[in-house]
Order: sequence, then structure tokens, then C-alpha cells
Amino acid sequence: MSPVWLVTGAAGMLAQDVLARLAGEEATPVAAGRDVVDITDAASVRAAFEEHRPAVVVNCAAWTAVDDAETQEEAALRVNGTGARILAEACREHGAVLLQVSTDYVLAGDAAQPYAEDAATGPRSAYGRTKLEGERAVLDVLPEAGYVVRTAWLYGAGGGNFVRTMIKLEDVKDTLDVVDDQRGQPTWTVDLADRLVRLGQGALAGTAPAGVYHGTSGGETTWFGLTREIFRLLGADPERVRPTTSEVFVRPAPRPAFSVLGHDRWKAAGIEPIRDWRDALGEAFPMLVAAERG
Repeated sequence: MSPVWLVTGAAGMLAQDVLARLAGEEATPVAAGRDVVDITDAASVRAAFEEHRPAVVVNCAAWTAVDDAETQEEAALRVNGTGARILAEACREHGAVLLQVSTDYVLAGDAAQPYAEDAATGPRSAYGRTKLEGERAVLDVLPEAGYVVRTAWLYGAGGGNFVRTMIKLEDVKDTLDVVDDQRGQPTWTVDLADRLVRLGQGALAGTAPAGVYHGTSGGETTWFGLTREIFRLLGADPERVRPTTSEVFVRPAPRPAFSVLGHDRWKAAGIEPIRDWRDALGEAFPMLVAAERG
């Protein structure tokens, strides 16, 4: 009988691609939206585990409203911190593997070279603090079966995101002013979903060590550089995109200035890191345009 994979936050952009990726594997995927399991409710989680008996849980459920977390940190912590711990405790009880999707916001974002997986954390936002609590819970409760996969700058066809927004704005704006002082790695959800599935398979096979992994694309750019590439792929003039600074777009939660992550840990699992962001964006682009423009 194929192992059951329970994917929480099933309606989300990343979870959709995880479920699609699992469809081609020897696996029984269970799409666990909040109607199936509320990760903040221990009784709900217990019932889901008793019904489905998962071998692997991919936790894509999260409070992702970064700015709202600044004034609702307790509510965000219930999902990102307490929810992760409840899942980890259920996984420990049932002997399951947990893949916890985390974020670059757990880091200070002020480095000058890519963050290693064991770099010191130092979140500067409420969102980052709550996600770090989730990481700690998973690694504490599941030292041998807990996997934290940090990602950043995600885009995909299954939800709203920066890339789709820029595709939309190209139609209606003569010029765009885009931040050029934040560096990161645009990451396609399809690529991340593939690595999550392969990591879970490695966990079941005993070939992937537990711990922290960085699930972002290779290379790096700024939001300005990404937008110029989007315009180029659309056949639009990249010169219509103009650089600006973060000071122009003040938001409640501070954004990391440097979100470039290192990928050395994948070698220990026998899995190659995600490809360069430009290659991924080029392959994803027709789907993104179709999703945005219909």
C-alpha cells in the first residue's frame, strides 16, 4: 500500500503544486484544507491522523499576511508556531515525517553572502518570529523526522504573487517603479514542490538527514531585476521599469534587505538544489501569463 501524504493548507499556491507532483508518485495524497484539519486544534489534528494514518505530512498551512502579523502576532503565532508544534507532536505519536515550510524572514536579512542552513537566526518582524517558533517546535519535537524547508519570493500559477501582479500591471502602466535594494531568489512553486516530495521520499528511505534545508532558486536578483526580466519575457520594453528604494514603499513589517540562501545541505540528501531563477521563470512563464490573463 502506498504511503499517505497529508498536505495541509491544500488550497494554497504551493500545496496545489505539491499535490500535483504527488499524483505521479507511489503515494496516496490527502488534500487537507481547513475543512479537513485545523492545525491549531489538537483534536482536529488527532482525528485527521487517526483517519488517514499519514507517513508524511507537508505543512503548507501558514499565516502569511506579513504586515497584519505586526498587530496580530498572537493570532499568527497560533498558526505558525502552535500549529506546527501540534502537527509535530502528532507526527511523533504516529511515527510520521513532517516537512515544515518556513521562510527567509526568520533571518536578519542583513548579510553580504548567502545564508547557510545553520546561520544564526534573527527575525525582525512578527511574522518572522512566529515562523521561527514553528521551526523550533518541529526540530525540538522531531529531531530525527523533522524537516524545515525555508523558502522565499515564491510565485506560481495557483495564487496571487509578485510575478503575476507585474504581468497584470504591464498591461495598464506606462512605467513601474520597483524596489532595487532588496536581494533574493525568485522561486517557482513547482520547483519547490518537487524538492519537498523528493525530500519526503528520502526521509522515508532513510537517505535524507533531518534538519534545515533552503528551498530557493539558484542565482539572485532584486525585485527591480525580476520585473525587468518579466517585461522582457512579455516582449515589453524593460526600460519601462525604473529602480527605487524601500523607503518609497514603507510597510508595517520590515522586509529583509538580503534574502539570498545557500543550498549546501541538499548534497547530504543526494538531491540537487533548485536551478537558476531565470531558467525556472522562463519555463513557468506561459502558465503564469495564462493564469493572469486568461
